[in-house]
Amino acid sequence: MSGLTGVRSLTTLPVVTLGGDAVAHVKDTVFDASAGRIESFTLTGRTLLSGPLPRILPWPAVHCLGPRAVMVRDMGALCDLQLSAARREAVRGRLLGAQVVTDEGETAGTVLDVLVEVGTSGRLVAFRLAAHRELVHGSRHRRHRVYVPRGEALSVTGRTLVIPAHATTYVSDDLPAFTARVGARHDRGRGAAR
Repeated sequence: MSGLTGVRSLTTLPVVTLGGDAVAHVKDTVFDASAGRIESFTLTGRTLLSGPLPRILPWPAVHCLGPRAVMVRDMGALCDLQLSAARREAVRGRLLGAQVVTDEGETAGTVLDVLVEVGTSGRLVAFRLAAHRELVHGSRHRRHRVYVPRGEALSVTGRTLVIPAHATTYVSDDLPAFTARVGARHDRGRGAAR
């Protein structure tokens, strides 16, 4: 598995051409929930105060997503889009703040952040949740912030995210431990497929 980054940290990242020109900044990340990956980015101008741009950056035009910048080949990667359509896209693909329930009807929590793979995949890997007490046992007075893998299925309806119930068996409040557990699960799955 590649490195992971939270979607919250993508907001305000510069969009930079391979020639070194900063052409925009990321405003919102739009997800394709059924595919489980980034669909596009809505953008602001080159300075953060210049406001929204009537353009988007579709994921196929991204050369590479890095921890400090979104790299594109050239300015031609940005696509024209009416501002009202960009706002609709951002709302449609928004996962932050969504209520999370399992496919068995149990309440899991609220999405605080979405973890995606850096590099060229843009794959949605996990969610960071403000977990409900039913999901994480322990002190009732302690706030639980945990990581839950996306799982094989993902459904978003309005402001509700549905995850597979078995995904909650991989809950961890420690990102390195979570990454190791999910990575081991993927390695076992690849070994079984051979």
